[in-house]
Amino acid sequence: MQQAKRRCKLNVTWYGGTTRRVEVVTGTGHWYKSGQELVPVRWVWVRDLTGTPREEYIFTTDMGQSPRAIIETFTTRWSLEVTFQEVRSHLGLETTHGWCKNTVLRSAPWLFGLYTVVVLLYHRLPRRWRKQQGVQWRGKEVVTFSDSLSVVRRWLWVHWVFETACPGVGVSKLPHRIRRTVLFALSLAT
Repeated sequence: MQQAKRRCKLNVTWYGGTTRRVEVVTGTGHWYKSGQELVPVRWVWVRDLTGTPREEYIFTTDMGQSPRAIIETFTTRWSLEVTFQEVRSHLGLETTHGWCKNTVLRSAPWLFGLYTVVVLLYHRLPRRWRKQQGVQWRGKEVVTFSDSLSVVRRWLWVHWVFETACPGVGVSKLPHRIRRTVLFALSLAT
């Protein structure tokens, strides 16, 4: 294993397109997999100096990349990682009920399509509906996919399901505050 270089400071593009000052140490090593040859690996240790105090190791098999390129490649992937996590947790990407290859190959595009439809519907809703976020807490600044999903569910129930299925009866007889509370709780639970 090659000895690590000295610490240096860099300005890099960070999560969400911001710029951060980071401290970096980099070096090379080898990745061993039983029964195969050693694979050269470049590692980068990163400490965020301007944001949350966070330390991370990032690895790559592309030995030609600079530490800056490795960090920026990793941080720009973040939105893609979040998309996969949201599709798994809210739409069940990994819980397909079929065992054959074709079932799995058909379900993933449908789930990503559903994710896209929810995001597009959310952005097409009137501003007053988009302000009705899901779970809120101090310091939360961005809308998550689960927030978007719950707002779209509420809008669909109010303007499509309840109006077409049973106009003038049932839910519309509830006082406005109770109806709003029930819809809010159900949209987060389903």
